[in-house]
Amino acid sequence: MVEGGLSLLIDTTSSLAERLDPSAGASPLSGLFIQALIVSLVFFFGLALVGLPLVVTLSRVLNRFLKPDTVYPLFGFHDAVRRVIARVGRMRFFNFLFGDSSYIVHFLQWLGTDLSRVVQTGSNFGNEVVQGNPALCFVGSGTIVADGLTLMNDEVSSTSFRISRAAVGPDNFVGNDVNYPPGGRTGDNCLLGTKAMIPLDGKMHEGVGLLGSPSFEIPRTVERDTQFDHLRKGEALRRGLAAKNRYNVRTIGMFLVSRWLGVFLVALFYLAADELYDVLPHVAAAALFASSMMVSAVYFALVERWVETRNPLEPMICSIYDPRFWVHERLWKVHPIHYLHAFDGTPFKNVLWRLMGARIGRRVFDDGAHISEPTFTTLGDECVLNYRSKIQCHSLEDATFKSDRTTIGAGCTIGVGAFILYGVTMGDGAALAADAFLMKGEYVPPRARWGGNPAREM
Repeated sequence: MVEGGLSLLIDTTSSLAERLDPSAGASPLSGLFIQALIVSLVFFFGLALVGLPLVVTLSRVLNRFLKPDTVYPLFGFHDAVRRVIARVGRMRFFNFLFGDSSYIVHFLQWLGTDLSRVVQTGSNFGNEVVQGNPALCFVGSGTIVADGLTLMNDEVSSTSFRISRAAVGPDNFVGNDVNYPPGGRTGDNCLLGTKAMIPLDGKMHEGVGLLGSPSFEIPRTVERDTQFDHLRKGEALRRGLAAKNRYNVRTIGMFLVSRWLGVFLVALFYLAADELYDVLPHVAAAALFASSMMVSAVYFALVERWVETRNPLEPMICSIYDPRFWVHERLWKVHPIHYLHAFDGTPFKNVLWRLMGARIGRRVFDDGAHISEPTFTTLGDECVLNYRSKIQCHSLEDATFKSDRTTIGAGCTIGVGAFILYGVTMGDGAALAADAFLMKGEYVPPRARWGGNPAREM
């Protein structure tokens, strides 16, 4: 079906290309470019335009077949409905399109998420928000969420499942990579730190911060993070938000154009393989298909580097209404990490990181890491970055943004799912255990082994 559909699309675009450019038939290269242009425009923008109302409709209509806190058997009709809704809640494209802008709140509300009375900041949610069931998710008024929030609605056993409401209170700040389950014991005005484990029993936590796994209380905020509070109210907020929205619109336009050009490149290679099928049937097609994957990754890596070189990053502490922060948001939106994962575990991954500005030594093994700011990151020779490890050279707390460089020495090991914040230095031969969280500004001595959340010497 896929082959037939693509062949039909190619035949249609061939006819259209000849109408648009009568000389295309005499010039195969010209006709190829016109066909690729038509295919990529129809495929990319057509799916985007159709996909938005489709995912919104699916999420809202299918929820009519499920009732909260009702036990259903696995592998039946209701389980299939649950899985489709969860897939809709995990879609990356629209989260990346609208995230880190004022428009993400409207998209989440269209899906059915209850956001109470929205207090618009222009950065209410990051690029990555995962919801098990959007209709059973609540985020209170005035809450700001960084990247990586997972609102979990499903409770699954070996035979059955049920869905329940997950609710984050008002005036919260939620850090990176937080998994919020139903029944979380957090209320109003909480700071949920990066990778914090949400308590499910005991007292209700309000007006405090939570950090670690298991979590413990810390101050809700520190004086350094309040120095820009005057920009979050009155006329200063209106001016800052308006300027940020204008910048974010241009960023969204850049995101769409760069993604479309990536599809255009793939279409060009696919159409070239189709044209050469009768010449060298399998060899040409295989070579061009393989090349398209590499070319796409290199293209997106160069796009990210181009955006960064226009406004080079520097370590800073600033408000989210500072244009220097908007540059970081733009970089996150064009970051090609999802294209780079095809090269996990191979030497090509290091080549792509270097293209993006990371300083990486020899024989570094990257099995699926994410580096948020490559130009801020230095890795020594023979380091090992395990699956889903993350080096993040920034932090956002409420409306204050901080960033700094991170240096990982030679021979270091970063465990599976480990998270490293900004301003960190790891000495040669040091190791960070799986799922550990290394706090900002930490120094790990050479050949030391650290683990836990927050990480400490083991």
